[in-house]
Amino acid sequence: MAVKIYTGIGDRGTTSLFGGRRVGKNSARIKAYGQIDELNSQIGIILSEIPPPKISNKLLRVQDELFVLGADLSAPVEIKVRIPRVKKNYITRLEKEIDAWEKDLPKLRNFILPGGNKVGARLHLARAITRRAERSIVALEQREKINKNVLIYTNRLSDWFFVAARYVNYLEKISETIWKGR
Repeated sequence: MAVKIYTGIGDRGTTSLFGGRRVGKNSARIKAYGQIDELNSQIGIILSEIPPPKISNKLLRVQDELFVLGADLSAPVEIKVRIPRVKKNYITRLEKEIDAWEKDLPKLRNFILPGGNKVGARLHLARAITRRAERSIVALEQREKINKNVLIYTNRLSDWFFVAARYVNYLEKISETIWKGR
């Protein structure tokens, strides 16, 4: 018999973390990994738009890493459970990809408006969702100990999405719109 997706256990507004501790669904921890889940769904939308091959495999890898990040957030560090954790090499890989893309891009001298083609615009949206998730992770870190790589990875990932958006628009020969201010 198949396992049902619903149990009814969370119907009173609580959920379980790895290790069994129950917390409110509005807790800082649940909010943080809920926003990571939203980000992962946004990447699914980006992939449905068929991004250039130079980026699609990287997006799939980031989706996988976000599952690890979500598991990391759902397992308090003091609980000794066997789950994958965000590691330093995730961060290093993002930095190398950013550096490689930036070699091809025109030097950024001004703020640019989010946009471009659909993939580029959605990558900009992913950057904004990542920043929101990062703020939630900071709020969580101020209350509880978390894996330090989670916050660093999330910060770097928002930069990665920004440069990825620029790179996709560059590959598609779409000019960036400079913000002119007032």
